[in-house]
Formats: sequence, structure tokens, C-alpha cells
Amino acid sequence: MKKSDNQYINRHSALRLTLYNHKGGVGKTTLTINIAAALASLGKRVLLVDADPQCNLTSYLVESDVVDGWLENSDSDSGATIWSGLKPLFDNTGDIKSIKAYERQERVFLLPGDIRLSEFEKELYQTWFDCMSRKPRGFKTASAISEMVNNIARKEMIDYIFYDIGPNIGPLNRIILLDCDYFIVPAACDLFSVRALRTLGKSLYDWISDWKTITQLAPDNTFLLPGRPIFLGYILQRFRMYGDTLASEYSSYAKKLEKSIYSDITEVLRKIDKDLATGTLSQNKLGQVKDFASLALLSQKQGKSFFEVDGGNLNQKQSAEKELTSIANNIISRAVRN
Repeated sequence: MKKSDNQYINRHSALRLTLYNHKGGVGKTTLTINIAAALASLGKRVLLVDADPQCNLTSYLVESDVVDGWLENSDSDSGATIWSGLKPLFDNTGDIKSIKAYERQERVFLLPGDIRLSEFEKELYQTWFDCMSRKPRGFKTASAISEMVNNIARKEMIDYIFYDIGPNIGPLNRIILLDCDYFIVPAACDLFSVRALRTLGKSLYDWISDWKTITQLAPDNTFLLPGRPIFLGYILQRFRMYGDTLASEYSSYAKKLEKSIYSDITEVLRKIDKDLATGTLSQNKLGQVKDFASLALLSQKQGKSFFEVDGGNLNQKQSAEKELTSIANNIISRAVRN
């Protein structure tokens, strides 16, 4: 069996994506939840995986007392978090444990996060070197979250998997990106977002290149991460409108972002493989979500999408639904199984 064939042993057909930007404050978690809701409204079944030790996604969708209970008992046999599934492997007492996904909205499922995922991330530093040394445990540890998610996707007949990850370039995010079929860049209209893209592109270049080498070292019949996250596009956020156009103070940054996306991500990934970033400048933009400040507060309090919250301005809710549904349709049309 070829190494390229090994990568997809028993891999479920659900497409895996993440919104990735190592700059914080771009509304990544909120946007992930809203895109999932929009996809669900179009009949798709979505699994949200909270792979950020801060557990923002879980806290957003689940009542605080329930989250506290999950975190307090995640070490027990009845543990219900992502850490609970990884613990036997981490402790060298067994394989990963199957974890239940919770349906939080119709057709939207959650794999709960855990602050102790940070302990697993520490092990991932060594995991990378173990893979380079052809140690089976290295590959098993690197693919552990992928296998856990795979089991849930098969059981719940999932169409799309969205990983919610932290704003950093650490080893946990590295294995998540290498497990994804696609990634989307959420970008705010500010100078820091423009500057962050250069580091983002370089990190992805290094991760993909290194993993390509590692896969050639893998023992036969090893479950491997695909290691080919394709750039699907970017979503413009955190701006205000003046009539039907972006307000002038945001418009200039939007233009800079477009150019930086192309030079710092598209062109960089094409040096590895032109198929990792195929879009044109116009196609790179999946959509835009303006500043829905009042709806965002209601969304966080109620654990619902912008357009499903109780109360709020009706025109804003309709506008949010239109924008998010457009993004969801773009994802459906552009993200395909390779």
C-alpha cells in the first residue's frame, strides 16, 4: 500500500475545516457557531469540535453549570470531554475512548472541550520528534483527535466538521490544521490582522512541508493525517457600513487584507502545491460579516446564532442570516472531497 493511500484509512467522508488566524480578537468562535447554524439551516449535519483549551466554544453553547460538571469529572470513567477521550492514550492505559457528541441545535453537534487539553498539547511537542524517528506512538498520538472525531462523524452521519482552535501557532493547532481538508481565515479590518497573515502563511508552509517528509517515514498501515489543508478563502469581519459600502476607515484595510491574503498565503502555499490555493483574488473572499454588536451579545447569552436569537432587531437578524447563508453556500460549493 502506498503512503498516500494510508492517509485515508477509514476516514469518514465529512469535510473537516477550521477558521484559523493566530491573531486573537477576530471573532473566530462566534463566526464558527454562526456558519454551523447556517449550514444546518440548509440541511447539513455539522460537528463542532472544541479543540481550544480555553473552551470558549463549549461555554458559548452550554450552560455554565453543565460545563463545570463536565470539567470536574473529565478524568472519570464517565468523562464527557475531548480530554476524557484522549486520557487513556495519554496515561498509557489504553486506546482513545469514544465520546458522545451533544446536539445543541438541530443538526449541530458539539464535542466538548476541556482545559486539560493543554496537557495533551505539551506531549505533542515530543510527538513531532517521535514521528520523525518513526516511532508508532508518535503517529498514534498525532492522529488521536482525528480518530476520535472520525468515530463521531460516522455515528452521527456528519457532513461538515469544524474545529474551533486557539489563536496561536502551537503543536495542537499544527495537528488540527494537518487533519483539515480546508481552512478559512477570519480577518478583522485592522493593521494587526494584515501583519499576522505573513506569520500564518509561513507556519502553514513549514507544517505542510515537514509533514510531507514525515509521511514518507511512517510505518506501513499507519493512520496518517492528510497534511494538505487547502486555503478555501477569507471572511472579512469587524467593520461598519456607510450606506451600502464599507466605511472609509475600514475600506483601506480591506484592500490591504486582500493583497496580503494573496501574497502571504496563496502564493506561499502554491510553492508547495498549486492545488493548496487555487482561488483568484475575488474568489478568495468567501463573504463578510459586519459588526452585529447587539446580536453578538444576545447570541452569547442564549447560545444561539445571530439569526435565531430571541429578541434583537429584526432587520439586523435578517441581514445576518442573509450574509451567513451566503457564506455557507460558498463553502458548500467550493469545499469538495479531493
